Amino acid sequence: MRPSEKLFSDGLFRCSECPALIKIPLFSANPPRADMQQPPQPPQTRYRPYKPHTQPFWQADKPYLHDGQITDGRFRALGYIMSFIAGAINAGGFFAVQRYTSHITGAMSGAADAAFLGDWEGALVPLAVVIAFLLGAAHSNWTILWAKRHRFRSGYGLSMWLESFYLLVFGLLGVALSHYGKIFVPPTLLLLCFIMGMHNTVLTVLSGSVIRSTHMTGTVTDLGIELAKVLYYRRSDNPRLPDVRVNKPKMRLLLTLLAAFSCGGFIGAWGYHHLGYHFTLPVSALLLLFGAGSVGYDVKLRWRIYWRRKKRPNGKHGVISS
Repeated sequence: MRPSEKLFSDGLFRCSECPALIKIPLFSANPPRADMQQPPQPPQTRYRPYKPHTQPFWQADKPYLHDGQITDGRFRALGYIMSFIAGAINAGGFFAVQRYTSHITGAMSGAADAAFLGDWEGALVPLAVVIAFLLGAAHSNWTILWAKRHRFRSGYGLSMWLESFYLLVFGLLGVALSHYGKIFVPPTLLLLCFIMGMHNTVLTVLSGSVIRSTHMTGTVTDLGIELAKVLYYRRSDNPRLPDVRVNKPKMRLLLTLLAAFSCGGFIGAWGYHHLGYHFTLPVSALLLLFGAGSVGYDVKLRWRIYWRRKKRPNGKHGVISS
C-alpha cells in the first residue's frame, strides 16, 4: 500500500488526497440486496448438434482422406469400385494387345533394357506407353482443375465421363483390330494406357494420394508395412520398447482393394473372353453412372442461372419478371 492510499470501511482503496477517486476494488463489505439479485434463468433447451449436408462421394470437391486416416466409408466404396474397374480394363487390355497397361514400372524397365541392347525401335514402344499414361493423368487432372476454376462441382464426374467415352473408342478400335489385324495395335495400346492414367488420377486426387486404383505395388507395400507391425511385438510384452500401433482400418482398406482388383481382373477376363469388346459397354455405363450425379447437378444449376438471367430486363440485375 502506498503512503497516500488508505483502506476504508467499504473495502476500497482511496487516495487520501482525493477520497472520491477509487483506485483498486478489493472486496465488497456489504452483500448485494435481494432485489438486485438476478432472476433465475430458464433451463436451456438442448438442440441436436448441427450436421452439415454431406454430398455424395462423386460430388466432392476436395479430398477427405489425409495421412492415411480412413474417415469416410463412401470413399472406401469408391476406391473398391474403381479398383474393380481398373482390374477389368487391365484384363481386357491384355486380351486385346497382349500387354498389361495398368502399371508403368515394367514399361520403364523394358525401355531401359532395349536401350542397353541397342534396340532403339523396341525402346520406343514402352517409352510411348509411359508418355501415354502421363498424358492421360495430366488430362484428367486438367479437367478437374478446369472445373474448379469455373466453379463446377463435376470435375471428377466429368473426368469419369471422358474416360467412359474413351472406353467406347477402345471398343471400336478393338473391333477394327479383330478385322484388320496388327495395324490398329499401337493406337489401341496407347489409348488403353491413356485411359489407365486418367483412371488412376481421379481417385488419387480425390483421396489425397491415399488410394491408387490401377496398380497394386504401393498397396502391397503399405500392407507389408502394417503386417510388420502386427508381427513385431506387443507393448505389454516389453514396456521399454517404443509403442508400435497397427492401423487396422488401413489394413482392411488395402486388403479389400487387392481383392477388388483381383475380382475385376477375373470378371474382365471372363467378359472379354465371352463378350469380346462389347464388354466395354457395361464398364462405360458404370463410369457414366458415377459421374451422372455431379454432371447432372451442374447442368441443372447452370440452366437455372441462365433462365433467371434471361428473365431479367436488359440482362441487368433486378426483379425477376413474372
